[in-house]
Amino acid sequence: MTVTRQGWIAYGLAAAIIASDQASKYWILEVLRLPEYGTQEVFWPLQFTRIWNEGISFGLFQAGNDLVRWGMVVFNFGVAALLSFWARSQVRLLPAVGLGLLIGGAIGNAIDRALFGAVVDFIDVQRLGFFPWIFNIADSGITVGIILFLLDSLRRDARPDALAQKPD
Repeated sequence: MTVTRQGWIAYGLAAAIIASDQASKYWILEVLRLPEYGTQEVFWPLQFTRIWNEGISFGLFQAGNDLVRWGMVVFNFGVAALLSFWARSQVRLLPAVGLGLLIGGAIGNAIDRALFGAVVDFIDVQRLGFFPWIFNIADSGITVGIILFLLDSLRRDARPDALAQKPD
């Protein structure tokens, strides 16, 4: 099985998202010890507020039972596996980066669900007044990954960068 250069970029980015996501959650839970000490102000408008998200994206569809928990873990790892298979053959950078972010985000949140039964969310920018959700690095990876896919789909020339021909 051959992996393209862009595929390796996707895998490397996924690993970086997983590592930074899990390290930041460790820091929130074990070093800052939130919520033991409440919300921590960082700088306006950023503050850290630790919550347990048992739902799907941005706390939607709160569940709280083991069947849903393990179903979400299996689903997240399944999606990550399918996206990883797709990433190996990418020839354009934008979708490869999007796939890496999505894979890393899905695995980062699946690890939380497996370990804790819920996702650790802590990035709080509610003071901006238009974004009421608390999120994490994995959530950011998923959101930005989807945005990159949408941007790539808007390209007039959908051919791979390496194969695109210049007009005469």
